[in-house]
Amino acid sequence: MTTSRPAPGGTELTLRADWPSYPHEVLAVVLSVRDGALRVLLWQREQPPFARRWALPGGSVNADERLRAAITRQLAAKVDVRELAHLEQLATHSAIDRDPRGRVLATAYLGIVPADVSPALPPDTAWQPVDHLPGTAFDHHYFVEAGVERLRAKLSYTNIGFALAPAEFTLSALRDTVSTALGYRVTPTNLARVMRRRDLIAPTGATTQSGRAGGRPAAVFRFRSRQLEVTDPFAVLKPPTACAPRATGTSVG
Repeated sequence: MTTSRPAPGGTELTLRADWPSYPHEVLAVVLSVRDGALRVLLWQREQPPFARRWALPGGSVNADERLRAAITRQLAAKVDVRELAHLEQLATHSAIDRDPRGRVLATAYLGIVPADVSPALPPDTAWQPVDHLPGTAFDHHYFVEAGVERLRAKLSYTNIGFALAPAEFTLSALRDTVSTALGYRVTPTNLARVMRRRDLIAPTGATTQSGRAGGRPAAVFRFRSRQLEVTDPFAVLKPPTACAPRATGTSVG
């Protein structure tokens, strides 16, 4: 059986009724460094399937809607995350049994919220540590793993640190943010050398106030660009090969 509908230019498109049609949903892997850990935004489901399990924010794609518009709408409606510093398409999962209610295709986006931004969240939503995830619904933990891997890879060859860090920061604060996101500690000297060699950061001219213990005030910096740019095709922020994660003194050069 076939049907027809008008197409641009005055012609008609022939539509086949036997073409498969599946629901398509969008999901958001929203990452942020806060409270000393890399965390992902999850909400706790109330209804089955997977009642009381934690899930990524998202929902269905309207028939007249593009994927990016759908995830933007879902985020704004469900978790009020309007201050994403970065958003990119991450992965599509099409396993036949990923949803027990029927076949549903899912496309996830990676979003990043700076550490100094605190979106308003409903009571059922929380920032969960990526290294100690609670029980998740469906196949959402795979999307989280993919988002963390994407972020950590891009910290090596892009300026994506701008999306994690506050608008202004000291080098030590940036080191802490990047180390937390990577999952291992980088040395401030080598991090500063990499950032300056790639011309990623610039001094603001401001300095911090000395603490109670005294010491020289620290210079305050900012990222030169807050748009994603490939800065080096070679990975330089790599974990140590012979050390456990978060080992101190790791070289990044």
